[in-house]
Amino acid sequence: MPQKAVRYVTRSTAAAAATIATAATSVAAAAVAASIILSPVADASSRLDGVHSDLMRAVQLNQITEEQAAKFEAKLAGRILGEA
Repeated sequence: MPQKAVRYVTRSTAAAAATIATAATSVAAAAVAASIILSPVADASSRLDGVHSDLMRAVQLNQITEEQAAKFEAKLAGRILGEA
């Protein structure tokens, strides 16, 4: 096969693969967005439970101190309960 033809096929294949990958990414992003929009909103207590467990995990991993976790949890609790 002539070199020019090989180069054309290679470029065409790469372009097609990139287009398919972009389309797949768009479909995946749309699916995630739809699942977020259509999922029921968690009530305040379950949101606070999630915040607490996430912060305790961060303390275990030495990412934040217990004092920082307590302050941040109090701040978020005020916001979450204010929305409810």
